[in-house]
Amino acid sequence: MAKRIINSIIGTACLLSSCIAANAQTEQAKYVVLITVDGFRPEFYLDSTYGMFTVREMMKNGVAARGVDPVFPSVTYPDHTTMVTGMTPAKHGIYYNLPFEPQGQTGKWYWDYNLIKSENLWSAMRKAGKKTACVRWPVTYNAPIDYRIPEYWNHLDSKDARPYTAAATYPATLWQEVQDKATGHLEADDIGAENNELIADENMARIAGYLLRTYKPNFTAVHLACTDHYEHQEGREHYMVRASVAGADRSIKTIFESLKRAGIVDSTLVIVTGDHGFEDIYRSFNPNYLLKQNGLIKDIKKDDWKAQFHNSGGGTFLELKNPNDKATVDKVRKLLTSLPDSVKQYFAIVEKDKLTAVGADPNVQLALTGLNGTAFGNDTTQLVKPYDRVRGTHGFFPDHQQIKTGFVACGPGLKKGTIVENMRLLDITPLIVKLTNIPYPETDGKLIPELLKN
Repeated sequence: MAKRIINSIIGTACLLSSCIAANAQTEQAKYVVLITVDGFRPEFYLDSTYGMFTVREMMKNGVAARGVDPVFPSVTYPDHTTMVTGMTPAKHGIYYNLPFEPQGQTGKWYWDYNLIKSENLWSAMRKAGKKTACVRWPVTYNAPIDYRIPEYWNHLDSKDARPYTAAATYPATLWQEVQDKATGHLEADDIGAENNELIADENMARIAGYLLRTYKPNFTAVHLACTDHYEHQEGREHYMVRASVAGADRSIKTIFESLKRAGIVDSTLVIVTGDHGFEDIYRSFNPNYLLKQNGLIKDIKKDDWKAQFHNSGGGTFLELKNPNDKATVDKVRKLLTSLPDSVKQYFAIVEKDKLTAVGADPNVQLALTGLNGTAFGNDTTQLVKPYDRVRGTHGFFPDHQQIKTGFVACGPGLKKGTIVENMRLLDITPLIVKLTNIPYPETDGKLIPELLKN
């Protein structure tokens, strides 16, 4: 009898131990859908006056953050690359949207995947034997993605991205396939954001939904860009901004409907996030005017210059012809600090220690971030140029609320109803790695345990 009791106790203890061990393991997601709403701000889901009903339902059944810090500059291509690498620009190599061109910008962007210097989710998923897909995701030209529709256009013919997108799509037949099966024939404006239209986001969602239903990729990344376009055009608060936010929400609902039709919604981690917030701007500050007036820029077409600022919206970065030219850096700093207070109110200097701390372009010794509604330009004929109306931009140093983006997620392994105060775009990759259990090297981001069930 005593032996039976002991055996019973041991059995119960083993069962309890087994349950504890099982509960300690995080639920795994078989599929991941990462959706970015370009220019996504936390108030879009925290403030009920915005039409993000689907995203608020996600928040109720999943997790969210009140703010997410982007990288510097807080612009689309560095931020999107940080999301899929867990690394800062200093390590992943996508420093800006457009690379610095010493003889003047020609409109080239960081399109090519081969410019990424670090491990990333695309390559890690492939190594783990998982299928991937992207729909207009930045820096995916030539990427090792099974179903690839990259963001790509010719910088000399940006009004019609279709032929360039089609040529960069993989497999080669996929561009026609999604038109035949998902969207119908796509005109030029059907993948852009012009004339107060929102059809581009709708089409991207239909394409993503088709890929999810048909091929069930394990990792799918989708970029919805309309909100960003209208925030640039109209500022933070405008009818078209609110309309594009509601349109993005409907596009997200389209993706959920496809997950449900595919029978994989319960095993899918869905993340809705953004790349940056937005600020209203009223003027541009043009520091290259100062450099030209003081002999540091003479003729860039003839390569006759010592320093130039490389503009990135709300941030601008000092490029040196001679990377070791400390005297020129000191001269530029003195020119900036000697300006009258009426002009210095428009910018703050970001020194090398801060640039290093946030993982910005390691080749830059000094940068500026805009203040009081100020962006940067490349004009060399006037120092400050007022705008005729309010506009919007991003790119600012990530140390204040307006430039923060958002994060909402739902799916396996997440602790329902959790809202964290703040996180970073760097922290998205560690979360995906944890919930998919793929091998991945250490990142600059951190796993946030409060988001997980156990």
